[in-house]
Order: sequence, then C-alpha cells, then structure tokens
Amino acid sequence: MAPTIASVDTSRDFPASTTVVIIGGGIIGLTAALTLAERGVPVVVLEKGRLAGEQSSRNLGWIRKTSRHGEDVPLALAADRLWANMAERTGSEVGYRPSGIMFLSRTPEQLAVHEGWLKSVSDLSLDSKLMSTRDIDNYAPGGRGQWAGGILTSSDGYAEPTLASSAIARAAIARGAVIVEHCAVRNIVRTGGRASGVVTERGEISCDQVLLAGGLWSRRFLGNIGISLPTLPLVLSVLRTGPMEGPTDSAVGGPDFSFRKHRDGGFIVTQRGALDAPLTFDHLLVGSKYLSSLRSQWGLLKMSLGKHFWRDLALSRRWAQGRSPFERVRTMDPPVNEQFNRDALRNLAAAWPAFENATVEQSWAGMFDVTPDSNPVIDAVPGVPGLTLATGFSGHGFGTSPAAGQLAADLVMNETPIIRPTPYRFGRF
Repeated sequence: MAPTIASVDTSRDFPASTTVVIIGGGIIGLTAALTLAERGVPVVVLEKGRLAGEQSSRNLGWIRKTSRHGEDVPLALAADRLWANMAERTGSEVGYRPSGIMFLSRTPEQLAVHEGWLKSVSDLSLDSKLMSTRDIDNYAPGGRGQWAGGILTSSDGYAEPTLASSAIARAAIARGAVIVEHCAVRNIVRTGGRASGVVTERGEISCDQVLLAGGLWSRRFLGNIGISLPTLPLVLSVLRTGPMEGPTDSAVGGPDFSFRKHRDGGFIVTQRGALDAPLTFDHLLVGSKYLSSLRSQWGLLKMSLGKHFWRDLALSRRWAQGRSPFERVRTMDPPVNEQFNRDALRNLAAAWPAFENATVEQSWAGMFDVTPDSNPVIDAVPGVPGLTLATGFSGHGFGTSPAAGQLAADLVMNETPIIRPTPYRFGRF
C-alpha cells in the first residue's frame, strides 16, 4: 500500500497559455514551480496521475551530503539551506529534521570507502567525521553490532516525503502557479524547431519554455521525439514500523539495513544492500553504459526477467497525437519485495535488539530512474530549444530537490544558476 500523501486542491481549469509548462508533478517539478511562481513567472504543472504519487512520496526521506559524488555536494549544500527554511517558506510542516546521518562499516574495507570519500571532499568544509566503535555505541546505544567504524555527518537529516511535495505544491498555488492533475502530456509543440507548447490529453497549452521533470517516464517521453536519455529502472522496497523506542532519532545506514525516525513515532526501514532491477528492453539499448557501475554494485542488485518486462514492452515507444503510455499507466506501483523487507528488519534487530519486537504497520515499493553515473541531468535538451530536462536523480533526488528545482528554474529562465550546473549536463554520457 502506497504512503498516504497530504492532500492538495489542484486546478480544474485548463489554461490555454502560460510562460512555462512543467511536465511532472513530483517534488523536482513542484520546487521548480514554486521558484518560478515566487519570481512572478506564470507556470503550469501537468501531472498524469496524482502529485508525488510515485517516487516523490515513496523514498526514504533522507537529506544527505555523505557519500555523494564530490561534484554533487554543492547542490546538496544549497539544498540544506533551502530545507532549513522550507516550513516557513511554504507555511506548512515538511518534517525536516537535521538530526544527522551515520553510515556503519563491518569491515576495514567498507570503512576504507568512507575514509576515501572523506578525503575526496576535504576541501568542501563538511562536518563529516569518522566514528570509532565506541563513538557508535555512544551515539546509538543498546546495539550489539560488531562495527569496524563509521562516518557521521551531523548536518544531514531527513524530511517527510508525504508532506513535503504537498506543502510545496500548495505554496506554489498560493503564489499563482496552476497545477493540473490527471492530465498527461502527449507531446511537444514546436514552432520553427523551438518548443512552443505541449499537447495534452485535454488539449494544447502554448508557452515559451517547457521543463520535463518526468522522473522514470522522461526517457520514454524523449524517445518519442528521437532523443535518447540513458536511464534504467530500479525498485526499492520499504517498511514502516509501529511507534517504538529506538536507539537514536538520527538516520542510520548499515551494510544491509537502514532506518530513520518517522513522524508518527515508528521507523522507516529498508534493506540497504538490496534493490530489485527488473530487466527491460532498454537494458539492450543502453545497458552497455552501465558496465562499470554494474561491476561495483553487482551484489546489491536482484535482476529479474518477469512481468515488468512484458508490461514495459507493451507500452508504446512512438506515438503521434493519440493516446500516450502515460495515460495507460498513471502511477507506477511496483510490487513490494517482502523478502527484502523481512531481511532488513532481521538484520536491524541483530544490530539493535530494540527492533526485535517491532511491528510492521505498512510496506511499499517505489521505482526510480538511475543514470550511468548516478547523477541527474539538469540541462537544456540538445536540438530542442525551449526544452529543459531535470531527471535521473537515481534514488536520491528528494534530498537535493529544493536546490535541483531551483537550478532547473534558473536554467529555464536564463537566470544566474544557484550552483554551477556543469556536473549535470546532458552531453556527459
């Protein structure tokens, strides 16, 4: 069962024109819309299903700098500043807690990875520090895990995915943004080669700029206009426990579990060392770009050729003005891997006995798009002036979403970007 998302009263009106159309009502598109609306730019967000109905409400809620690529850390730092002010900015609770994130290592080899990362970002003045076994026991008491050490970034934290997107959407609407749910975009309208509008299932909207923030669906949308974006799907299974006392209110990631406190008093838990990797036809088309990352993550992925392959294959890859794949699948709702969730809770209880009697209140799964280098694309789309892309966040876009959405808005309106956008250029693949 998917998490319950805070409600938003979206528009029933369908505008004929605007300045910017945003395709996709996930948290990236919504933060871009809020940024534009605050600047007085007319903007319309079009969502094929429900706002934040896919990965934007199904992720873990972590907001971290730890273990990000060094070139991705400036975006995370900018996001920290924006998260700190998000409740005031939106006038709503988003569950933001900068309570720290600690990653644990069982072996010296695992610890060496954290040591290497810390050295690689030594010039960024982060508050990350290595943790000894004693430090870990003091920070999260009551454990019986045998740890070689760990790493803690005290300024990392989390927010609530079921609250944040809705708060941002309501704030954008209050500032003049128009948000339309259950309205799939079928295609781009071009005038003289330039994007000048969109074709939706309800009609056309003319505009000056289009921002594609379609998450998992961005590759298929671009493929229809002859542009190849190399992304592939992964599935994360998650559980939420009932209210209980835990070892810490910080988020903790072990080699084969992770947990963080939920606003209702329970914990969000996942098997951090396991992801489902459903095979698709796209693996044949772009899979070679992932060989290096596959070698390093082979033990994390459970590859399978099953129902998702055939369902994905049945969805159109080319269409004109008729019914699009986005109208056939309004919400991607993958099945939960209950074995992964059972393993996660067992592994966690072995490390902290406080979880031995935890009850599972809810479980769900989310499918997200991953790029070959696990960094997103936030850039103008080559060959289509007026079309900008913000996608491929590889399962960690929630944390950087306030800054990523603002960066996308900056690029759309040709404003000075919040951070240097070079790491996210389309052409790097």
